[in-house]
Amino acid sequence: MSVLRPLPLVAALAMLLQLAACQPSSPSADGAAATASASAEPDVARPSRQYSIEEFVESVGVAGASFSPDESRVLFSSNKAGVWNAYTMPVSGGDWTAVTDSTTRNSYAVAYFPGDDRVLVTRDNDGDELDHLFVIDQDGKETDLTPGDKLKAGFAGFSHDGSHFFVITNERDPRFFDLYRYATDGYARERVFTNDAGFLPGEVSPDGQWMALGKANSTNDSDLFVVRLGGDGEPVKVSEHQGQAQFEAQAFSADGNWLYYTANDSGEFAELRRVNLKDWSHEPVRKADWDIVAARLSHNGKYMAVATNVDGSTEIALYDSASGEPVALPELPVGEVRGLQIARSENRLAFYINGDRQPSDLYVLDLDGSEPRQLTTSLNPAIDPADLVDSSVVRFKSFDGMEIPNILWKPHQATADNKVPALVWVHGGPGGQTTRAHSATIQYLANHGYVVLGINNRGSSGYGKTFFAADDGKHGREPLWDTIEAKKYLQSLDYVDPDRIGIIGGSYGGYMVLSALAFKPGEFKTGVDIFGVANWVRTLESIPPYWESFREALYQEVGNPETQRDFLIETSPLFHADKIDVPLMVLQGANDPRVIKPESDDIVAAVRKNGVPVEYVVFDDEGHGFSKNKNRIEGYGKVLAFLDTYLKGDGGAAAADVASAGAEGAGAAAAPASGSN
Repeated sequence: MSVLRPLPLVAALAMLLQLAACQPSSPSADGAAATASASAEPDVARPSRQYSIEEFVESVGVAGASFSPDESRVLFSSNKAGVWNAYTMPVSGGDWTAVTDSTTRNSYAVAYFPGDDRVLVTRDNDGDELDHLFVIDQDGKETDLTPGDKLKAGFAGFSHDGSHFFVITNERDPRFFDLYRYATDGYARERVFTNDAGFLPGEVSPDGQWMALGKANSTNDSDLFVVRLGGDGEPVKVSEHQGQAQFEAQAFSADGNWLYYTANDSGEFAELRRVNLKDWSHEPVRKADWDIVAARLSHNGKYMAVATNVDGSTEIALYDSASGEPVALPELPVGEVRGLQIARSENRLAFYINGDRQPSDLYVLDLDGSEPRQLTTSLNPAIDPADLVDSSVVRFKSFDGMEIPNILWKPHQATADNKVPALVWVHGGPGGQTTRAHSATIQYLANHGYVVLGINNRGSSGYGKTFFAADDGKHGREPLWDTIEAKKYLQSLDYVDPDRIGIIGGSYGGYMVLSALAFKPGEFKTGVDIFGVANWVRTLESIPPYWESFREALYQEVGNPETQRDFLIETSPLFHADKIDVPLMVLQGANDPRVIKPESDDIVAAVRKNGVPVEYVVFDDEGHGFSKNKNRIEGYGKVLAFLDTYLKGDGGAAAADVASAGAEGAGAAAAPASGSN
C-alpha cells in the first residue's frame, strides 16, 4: 500500500497545470514536503564553494517502492542513468539490478506481481503523457498491456488474492477512462466499468467488487460515488452535502465493507471518515487542524497510515486499525517520511527520508523493533550538505490584509552588509502548493547567492477551502497582486537588494511570470517563464481530450472560451506583450500536452518585438516538465547564466546584443533563440 501515492491517472483539479519537474517538491497527490534540522554551525564560511549545475544534477533521484513476493527485494525508480529507469535491490542493501536500461526514454516502476518476480512499469513518449502499462517477465521480455495509439492508461491495483489486477484506459473513448480487469496469469481482460458519464475513476476494493468514482462540479466542489463492478447498477452517491466541498476516496477496507474518504464539508480542512457499503451509514475516523491528504490501509487492514499537510510539510502517522492507537516506531533519521509502503505481510515498511539539504533516500524498516536500514545515498558526495540551506515558513499581509504563507530559502552569503538578489518563485496549479522539500534547482540558485521566496498566493492548496477558492475567476488580478506584495516583503529584508528582484515559475506559475511582466510592468527586473500559459483561449481550447470530465470545472475556475472570450483575452499576457520591457527567459518542452509549444513560441515572438533580451530554450524530448538529466543541466544552467546577467548583473553588452538579435528576429515566431535540441 502507498500512503503517499503518485498523482492519480487523472490529476486532481487543483493540480491541472501543476509544474511537473521544476517544483521545489514533486507533482504528487500527497503534496508531500520535507523538513530538515539545521546543521551545526559550520566552522568555515558557507558556502565553502559554489557548485555547478552538473554537480547538483549528479545527485541521484529515487522514487517509489514495491516489495517482491518474498519481501527480499524492493522495486523502485531512479534517474542515475540520466533518464528514469526501474531497478531492484535487496532489502538488506547492496547492488542495484536494472529492470529497464534505456538511455533515452523514461520508465517508472509500478509494482511487483504478488506471486512472482514479474514487474509492471509505465512510460510515455518523451513527455506526451500518453502512458502505457508494460509487464516485464523474469527473463526480461517486455509486453505492452495497453497497446494502441493516442491512448492513456494507468495501473489501478491488484486484487487482494493477487489473481487479477485493474487498469484504467481511455482506449474506447478518448474523453473518458474505463476500468478493465486483467488476469494475472495470461492477461485475459474484461471491461468491468464503462464510463460514459465523465466520472474520475478512483480506488478499487480489494475484493474487486466496488470502485470509487469522483465527479467534479467545480475545482472547489466534488462528489463521491461508489459503483458495483461488472453489473448494470448505477453509481451510488455517498457525498450528500450543502455548499461547496471536496470529497476524495482514500481506501477500501480489506473485507470490502467500508470505503474510507476525506471531505471538507464540515469545516475549512479535510477530515477522514468512512461509509458502510451495506447500509450507507457514515462514521468519523480522524480529523486535524490541517488537511488530511491521504490514508491507506495495509494488505489485511492491520495498519492505517495517515498523512496530514501541516503548513507546507507532511506529517505521517501509523495507527493500529483495530484500536486506533498510534504504532510506536524507532527513532528515524531527521527529515520527513514520504512514499510509505507497507509490505503484504504487514511486517515491513519501505519509505523515503527527505530534507532541505538531503534528497530522498530509501529506507526499509522491520516492525520488530529493528533499526531502519538506509538503502540509497542520493546526495552527490562532492556536495557538502553544510553548503546547502534550510528553508523556513514565512508570512506577510497582502494588499487586502489576507495572510499569505511562503517558503523562504536564504543563501548563506546573504547579510545586511552583502545584499543579494531575490526571486519570487510561483508554483503551478492554479491550486498547487510550494512546500518544504529538497530542490536541486532552488538549492543551486541559493548556492549562487539568490534568495528564493516560494509564494503560496491565494488559491493555493493546503491552507483551507476558503483560501483555495479565493482566486476563482480572478487570475491575472488578485493572485498576481499577491506576488507584488511578495516583492515588497522581500524588499523589507535587510539582506535583499531591493532593486534586484525577479520572478520565476512554471506552468501556471509561468503564466504568473508573464502576467507580472505584462500587467505590472516595472515591478520585477526580469522573469523566467517555464512552459507557462500565454493565451488562455488557446490553452483551454487545446486541453487533452481526457480532461473532458473536468472541462466545465476548469472553465469555472479560469473562464469559458465560448462565453468569456473577452475576459480571457483581457487576462492573457500574449495580448498585452507590448508592455513587457524587461529581460525574459522562456523554457518549453516540445511535447507538452498541457501548455503546448505555440504558447511559448508566440510570447517569445511578441516580446522580441519590444527590443528587450529574450532567451528561448526548447527541448524536443520533454513535455510538461524536464525529467532528463542532460536537459536539466542545460536548462537550469542557462537559467542561472541568464539571472547572473540580467538580475545579479546589469546586462551590459550582453543585453544590447540579445536585444539587437531579438529585434532582428522578431518575425521568427517559432524559432528558439538558443538551447533547442
